[in-house]
Amino acid sequence: MTSLDVHSEPEAQSDYAAVGGGAAVSVVVNRFYELVLADDSLAHHFDGVEMARLKRHQVALVSQVMGGPVAYEGRDLRTAHEGKGITGEQFGAVAGHLIAALAEAGVPAEIIDRTVAAVAATQPDVVEVPSTEA
Repeated sequence: MTSLDVHSEPEAQSDYAAVGGGAAVSVVVNRFYELVLADDSLAHHFDGVEMARLKRHQVALVSQVMGGPVAYEGRDLRTAHEGKGITGEQFGAVAGHLIAALAEAGVPAEIIDRTVAAVAATQPDVVEVPSTEA
């Protein structure tokens, strides 16, 4: 007869560890930017942007959101996006590309949901032009 000893259960694994850590997050971020830059409604926002630097910041941000040991140390999101005229629809499109990149990488739906919910919480700091959709 065995009994369940809750004290010997392993600690819950972070979403970051569950998806494969930094290497996996890097793959997702690279695919995410492929999708974003292929989107004509978004690509112009990245004209003149140093993409390698931006990808490093995005890897750190996604890693932190997923509970990884990496701390995002870039500019605060409001300052980074100020003056870019980002609309609510564009923010939604970016979120959609993130969902697609995560799904393509085989990330479980519950982790995608948590990651996207955390990213969605940043919308007030990123969007300058409210959505026109009702």
